Amino acid sequence: METPDETITPAPAPAPVVTGIAARNWDAAAADPRYRAAVVDLLGALAYGELAAFERLADDAKLAPTLEDKAELAAMAAAEFHHFERLRDRLTEIGETANLAMEPFGAALDEFHRLTAPSDWLEGLVKAYVGDSIASDFYREVAARLDSDTRTLVLAVLDDTGHAGFAIGKVRAAIEAEPRVGGRLALWARRLMGEALSQAQRVVADRDALSTMLVGGVADGFDLAEVGRMFSRITEAHTKRMAALGLAA
Repeated sequence: METPDETITPAPAPAPVVTGIAARNWDAAAADPRYRAAVVDLLGALAYGELAAFERLADDAKLAPTLEDKAELAAMAAAEFHHFERLRDRLTEIGETANLAMEPFGAALDEFHRLTAPSDWLEGLVKAYVGDSIASDFYREVAARLDSDTRTLVLAVLDDTGHAGFAIGKVRAAIEAEPRVGGRLALWARRLMGEALSQAQRVVADRDALSTMLVGGVADGFDLAEVGRMFSRITEAHTKRMAALGLAA
């Protein structure tokens, strides 16, 4: 019989069984040319996204109201560029030309940024937090079905550069100081969500290797129904981030 102050530690849940491509390293998985093409596309899209994030954060720093804010954003921009360098170097390491791998994704990503150009400092913060987080959620979903080497790299370059906490603090403070700002930023964040999902869907639809990975040809266990569930999970995460910002979803 237990004594009153005795506690029982529950047994840890069993680790999920990793099978298929997710259980292989790059050398083994890349023997399938379809899988290799999908990974090159994925790394190319990520690399262009990180380069664009660097440029955008550098531009946002120009709008920062204080020197401290400028320095914070400059440090985040430098971290994004380091992520780009890691992806570029990995593409070179596996015998691909980084510029060629990125090129197919330039138009779609540039159009997204053109359609969602922020009008002020706060909109820029919300865009970087909301837009980048949606993209990161999408890539993390895909990463679960990658070979171990590629998965490790992808998850590493998706690490938060500090922008989440920075954006949340600044936006919540702005809303507290002027509550009507919240309505404008909530509408802006909804627009970002719609544009980001549309852009992700366009990129996947335009690239056969990526779409095959998502609907089951290369990625183990993925099907059209799972793609729908994936986008539902991304939408749910967006709702939680809106709450963290103090905005209505």
